[in-house]
Amino acid sequence: MDTVTVEQDGHVAEIVLNRPEALNAISTELARQLASVCAEVGADPSVRAVVLAAAGAKAFCVGADLKERKRMTNEEIFAQRPVFHAAFSGVRNLPQPVVAAVHGYALGGGCEFALSADIIVADETAVFGLPEVTVGLVPGGGGTQLAPRRIGPGKAAEMIFTGRHLGAEEALAYGIADHSVPAGMAREKARTIAGMIAKNSPVAVRAAKKAMRRGDGVDLEAGIDLEENAWRTAASSADRREGITAFNEKRAPNWA
Repeated sequence: MDTVTVEQDGHVAEIVLNRPEALNAISTELARQLASVCAEVGADPSVRAVVLAAAGAKAFCVGADLKERKRMTNEEIFAQRPVFHAAFSGVRNLPQPVVAAVHGYALGGGCEFALSADIIVADETAVFGLPEVTVGLVPGGGGTQLAPRRIGPGKAAEMIFTGRHLGAEEALAYGIADHSVPAGMAREKARTIAGMIAKNSPVAVRAAKKAMRRGDGVDLEAGIDLEENAWRTAASSADRREGITAFNEKRAPNWA
């Protein structure tokens, strides 16, 4: 059975973690399949937005499969790292905007998958956490870098150093989640947002995402330079000409 599935509806691709019997824990095979799917989706020019979701009712993803790791030697665990790196960077580096639809537990690597997205929708059952220190580890899917960028260094430090879980309401207040919806509605809300994104110029949206991502951690003037490059990319594209023409003709644009 595929541990990761992908379906496309129009210009929106939905990537689904598909190990519900294991609460979508990240096995070596799931990581390998996720990296492969992200590479395919990222290279598909027909995809303008991505929803990252998960199968089953209990969890988005509970992090690394510790049952698998229990049987692994230190050498095998270190050999697994490039596979995991490819999965996390695959989500993080998708050129299209990514909307995570989170329900149930999003712990460890599961929380980091969500943090790798651009927008996070959480239903009221969602529970976020980076509990790696409680089992003698450090977040290894980008959590130590992504959490401070999203919620600030103090809140991220508390979250990572204590390993405590945050329910949906607190996650929204912290800024981890961008939207809170009733139970079972996260995927529908995420699809709605992705559909709105997909109506816009794919050239402009990708350029804007690139500028925003590369602007993390740089000084303001360097960030302005990144924005200028993004603007020039969009301004010199056929999308800009079509967008202005469509506006003046009072019709929906037909993006090339």
